[in-house]
Amino acid sequence: MPFLPIPVIDLMGGHVVHARRGDRANYAPIESGLCHGSDPLDLAAALLGLFPFKALYIADLDAIQGRGEHASEVARIVQALPGVEIWLDAGIVDAAAYARWCGRFEGRLVVGSETLVRASEIESIAKIRHGCILSLDFRTEPCGDPLLFVDDALWPDDLIVMTLTRVGSDNGPDLHRGAEIIARAAGRRVFAAGGVRGPGDLSALRSSGYAGVLLASALHNGKIDAAALRAVSPGASS
Repeated sequence: MPFLPIPVIDLMGGHVVHARRGDRANYAPIESGLCHGSDPLDLAAALLGLFPFKALYIADLDAIQGRGEHASEVARIVQALPGVEIWLDAGIVDAAAYARWCGRFEGRLVVGSETLVRASEIESIAKIRHGCILSLDFRTEPCGDPLLFVDDALWPDDLIVMTLTRVGSDNGPDLHRGAEIIARAAGRRVFAAGGVRGPGDLSALRSSGYAGVLLASALHNGKIDAAALRAVSPGASS
């Protein structure tokens, strides 16, 4: 199975922000080594200039927190990157919200356990459009309906193990928690998110059976460069 590195853009107040440990009240516009400023389209272009990523993850943090959305910014990025699969977490709370987004967004929608009102909504979502991605979100404990974490029959083909307290922390990924999910995933693709520091973590995640990883801080600070990405995703060329 190929290993898929996926860059992340976190949107808040019209800017790309630097996510740190899930402390959203204190997120500030990102300062990236890849380009100047925090414009979403500029950052997306800079990330694709670093490496020919096959997918881009967008987290609309305002939508996740229930205080607006970045539909126009997302549309700009989709239009500018026609060959890139866009994964979008728009704070979906139920099947009705998923259906509304399906009507205006052709990429892949991420359903976060943090925002989903109840686990049973996943069954309804699966009937609307195939291809949803379930993010199993954790702080110190699981975020959301406990049933999502114990009933793996509810899980779709693609899962993210999102440890929010490790995002931007430079503390390394939570390999133990991920191993538990991978062991229960029964062939599903599992993606890691949170805490990746450098090439060593990429290798560890690949060796642990992950299908890929979400990346942000280590790309912007240069600790993961194109050579490190080619080492774990050798089919890509820059």
